[in-house]
Amino acid sequence: MTPKTTAGATTDPRPAAETSNPSTPTTPPVSPSPASPRWPFLRADFTASIVVFLVALPLCVGVAVASGVPAELGLITGIVGGLLTGFLPGSSLQVSGPAAGLTVLVYEAVQQFGLSALGAIVLVAGLLQVAMGALRLGSWFRAISVAVVQGMLAGIGLVLIAGQLYALTDTKAPGSGLANLGGLPGLVTGTAGSGGALTAFAVGAGTIAVLVLWPRWKRAARVLPAPLAAVALATLAVFALDLPIARVEVTGLLSSVQPPGGSDFAQLASVGAIGTVLAFALIASAESLFSAAAVDRLHDGPRTQYDKELMAQGAGNTVCGILGALPMTAVIVRSSANVHAGARTKASRVMHGAWLLIFAAAFPAALGVIPVAALAGVLVHAGWKLLPLRDFAPLWREHRGEAVILAATAIAIVVTNMFEGVLIGLLLAIAKTAWETSHVHLEITGLDAPSTAPIQVRALGNATFLRLPKLLDQLESLPHDRPITLDLTGLRHLDHACATALTSWETQRGKTTTNSPTPDNPAHAP
Repeated sequence: MTPKTTAGATTDPRPAAETSNPSTPTTPPVSPSPASPRWPFLRADFTASIVVFLVALPLCVGVAVASGVPAELGLITGIVGGLLTGFLPGSSLQVSGPAAGLTVLVYEAVQQFGLSALGAIVLVAGLLQVAMGALRLGSWFRAISVAVVQGMLAGIGLVLIAGQLYALTDTKAPGSGLANLGGLPGLVTGTAGSGGALTAFAVGAGTIAVLVLWPRWKRAARVLPAPLAAVALATLAVFALDLPIARVEVTGLLSSVQPPGGSDFAQLASVGAIGTVLAFALIASAESLFSAAAVDRLHDGPRTQYDKELMAQGAGNTVCGILGALPMTAVIVRSSANVHAGARTKASRVMHGAWLLIFAAAFPAALGVIPVAALAGVLVHAGWKLLPLRDFAPLWREHRGEAVILAATAIAIVVTNMFEGVLIGLLLAIAKTAWETSHVHLEITGLDAPSTAPIQVRALGNATFLRLPKLLDQLESLPHDRPITLDLTGLRHLDHACATALTSWETQRGKTTTNSPTPDNPAHAP
C-alpha cells in the first residue's frame, strides 16, 4: 500500500542530516559544562537528615517502651535502619526503623517467649525476608487487598491506643488487646481517684494537644517536628514542676545489646514461635513495601525496586536480630518527612542513622528525663492516625464488601492477635474475590415459542460451587413439560462441582421430560 501524502509534500527516506541544505549554518556543538560537584545534593540531604533524626528520635524510644523492651533497643533499630538498610539499594528515599505497627506483635512475643528470644525471632524473620526478595516475591506483596492492609493498620491502631491509655496514666496494662479494652472503664474510675494518675494523664494529654496543634504553626513546624516539640515541652514541664511521674529507664546502649543464644533458637521449634516469625516477616514486608509505594507517589525520583527493597529490609532485620533489637520496617511518617524536607538521595537516611548513633552514644542520660506519659501520648496519636476514619464512610457507600473486610480484619486483630487477624482478613478477601468473579448468567430464549419448541439456555461467565445454588434454582424454575437445550460453550470456567451438578440435572430432567408427555407433545409419550 502506498502511504498517503499531503498535497505538495514529498517524502525522502534519507535522514535529515543528508537532506539538509549544506549552505545552511549548523548549530555549533554545545561545549561540556563545568564539572559538577561530587555531591550535588549534599546540602539538601544534610538538612533532611536532621529533620528525619528529630522525627525518629521520640518514635524510636516510644515504640521500644510500648513494646516492653529497653528504650535503647529502639534506637539500635533506628541506627541499623539508617546506616545499613539506608545504604542498600531498593527505595532511595524511604526511611526504616522501629514501627508502631509492630508494637503489639513485639509485646506479645516478649511476653510469651522472653526478651532474649526476640533477637532470634527477628533474625530468622530477616533471613526469610532476604530469601523472599531473592526469589523475586517482593512485587507480590502489592497484590494484597488494600482493605486487609487498612484493616490491619486499624486493628493495630485500636490495640495500640488501648494499651497506651494505661501508660498515659502510669498504670500497667492488663495484657491482650481485648483485655485492655475491657479494662478501660476501670482505668477511668481508677484514674479519677488517684492524683498521680491524673498528673501523668495531664502530661500525656498535653503531649497529644501539642501534636495536634503544632503543625498549624507553620513557621515553628518547619524548624522543629511536632513529635520532638511535644516530647521536649512535656519533659521541660515535668522537670520544671518536679512532677512525680514515671520516666524512661536507661540501661546504656552497649548493655542493651543481647545477641540470641542457642536456647533462644531452640524456642523457635514450637508452632507458636513459627507463627510469630511468619507474622514478623510478612507484616514487616507488607508494611515496608506498601510504604515504598506511598513514598513513590510523593516524589519524581527513581522508583522502588521491590525485590531489592525487601532484601534490604531483611538484611536490616537480620542485623537487628543479631543485636537483640526490635524489628524494623519502612515507616511512612519518617519517609514522608524525609521527602518533604527536600531529600534527594539515600544519603539523608544514612546520615539520620549517624545522628541517632551519636545521640545514643554521647547523650544516653538524656533519655532518662523523658516522661513515659509523653511517649504514650505520641503513640496514642500515632495509633489514632492509623484508623481510616475518613475513608471508611465513602468505602461503605461505594464498596461495601471491602468495608466489611476492613472492619472484620480490625476486629479480628483486637479479639485474637495480629497474625490470626491478618489471616482472617486475607481469607475474607479471597472469598469475596471468588464470589465476585464466579458470576454466572443464564440467557434463556424460547419461553414464548410453541410448546414443542425447545427452550434455549446459554450459560455465560464463571461457574463455580459458590454460585451453584442460584444456578440450579434458575434451571429448576424452567417449565418441566418443555424440552431444554443447555449450552455451556459460553462459560469461561466450569469447576468440578458445577459440572457434576449440571450433569445430574441434565440426566434427571431428561427422564422427567420423557416420562411426562403432554397433549401438545405426543411424540414424547412412551
